[in-house]
Amino acid sequence: MSTLVIIPAYNEEESIVSTVQELIGKVPGVQYVVVNDGSLDSTAELCKMHNFNLIDLPVNLGLTGAFQTGMKYAYQHGFERAIQFDADGQHDPRFIPILERRMQESNADIVIGSRFIGCKKPHSLRMLGSNLISTLIHATTGTAINDPTSGMRLYNKSVIELFSKRSDLTPEPETIAFLIKRRGMRVVEEQVTMRERTTGESYLTPSKAVIYMANACSSILFSLWFRR
Repeated sequence: MSTLVIIPAYNEEESIVSTVQELIGKVPGVQYVVVNDGSLDSTAELCKMHNFNLIDLPVNLGLTGAFQTGMKYAYQHGFERAIQFDADGQHDPRFIPILERRMQESNADIVIGSRFIGCKKPHSLRMLGSNLISTLIHATTGTAINDPTSGMRLYNKSVIELFSKRSDLTPEPETIAFLIKRRGMRVVEEQVTMRERTTGESYLTPSKAVIYMANACSSILFSLWFRR
């Protein structure tokens, strides 16, 4: 079965080349697409220069819009699986075959690359929010997820099709909760390790992290109460 690696990228000129080259080098025969999300720097130009497979969005749609674009591409080209993969170098491509194997063995619809199956979360405001989201997902769906905010997720064909046909699904914890509760999908985790960002600046500053976690919790409840 074929897997598409979806790499949303916004202003990642310092890391996009090394990220894609590492992916190609460590996963033989890998199929991928970089979704340039209206970057203001030279991300798109660097991708074109290196002949990377690229979708160049003319405006910034945000992570959700960029990822949905990648999922539509996966659906249109008949991929069996798709994986969300960060452009900043934090995700290690060597874990992709491991996530694929876990999906096949568990018959899961989604496999989350989790940082916290075998180790405790560090003490931080962000991890406090992560614990709150985990608790809320478990209380509302009955499914225990240790790392609900992980950005490394593998989706099967059924989820690809849903993302390609619905505009209200996001690569965020509320969609995970919705798919479990309303669609009866099976979500499992597989231990991975992630690296620190070495270039650029994370979107989630401490203040934005608090807002993100609050929005995620409210979105989970809204999703389960009102979305069908």
